[in-house]
Amino acid sequence: MTYFEAFIIAVIEGLTEFLPISSTGHMMIGSALLGIESTPFVKLFTIAIQLGAILSVVVLYFKRFFKSINFYIKLVVAFIPAAIFGLLLGDYIDAALENLFGVAVALFLGGIVLLFVDKWFANNNQDKEEDITLVKALKIGLFQCIAMWPGMSRSACTIIGGMTQKLTRKNAAEFSFFLAVPTMFAATAKKLLDFYKEGINLQAQEINILIFGNVVAFIVALIAIKSFIGFLNKYGFKGFGWYRIIVGGILILLFILKVPMAII
Repeated sequence: MTYFEAFIIAVIEGLTEFLPISSTGHMMIGSALLGIESTPFVKLFTIAIQLGAILSVVVLYFKRFFKSINFYIKLVVAFIPAAIFGLLLGDYIDAALENLFGVAVALFLGGIVLLFVDKWFANNNQDKEEDITLVKALKIGLFQCIAMWPGMSRSACTIIGGMTQKLTRKNAAEFSFFLAVPTMFAATAKKLLDFYKEGINLQAQEINILIFGNVVAFIVALIAIKSFIGFLNKYGFKGFGWYRIIVGGILILLFILKVPMAII
């Protein structure tokens, strides 16, 4: 992986991590378009740079992370389902990261769901963090497990999960951001551990590329988070739904026509 390729993938990650359009799916698409070989390091890179994007949440919502111990308890409870399923289904998740057609289908079907989300939950009125009980946190955490299939979008699943618990779009989106912190810390740590268990040592250039990618993803994500909250409050999910349907539909068509992604 070159620095240019790392920059493009990191920008994609920073822009899409908090949008309901699947950052992992878009990084897989970007890698395919750039012709990046799916090596162990590339797989590590696409997971590890999500940590850089997630750290932007800590910076932007710094005070919220020191508000109360109950805040952390909710995050732990919401994180538990993903931790359990991630450990049990780790090999299947890695295999799914090779399935670009599966990403296309997930984008398309998820887009259809997003077209109706605003209508389904139009009367939600719980807009405070205190409205999120431990039971609600656990249910949101269960929705996060759906996102283990690339293309579903962790952000979309957790925000919709929050809205099923009567949370407003803004409240659900912010809790989704917070939940991403322990989730991506754990995912990155597990991937690094697996990497070294396989006896693979990172080279100096690879470490530099990882650091570079995380910095780029962090900066881009800082801008994306604020923009997303404003857009979501004003326009809702329908635009993201149509975007997913169009991108997923195009990819499905390309697969049907057997067009190699790397030559598009």
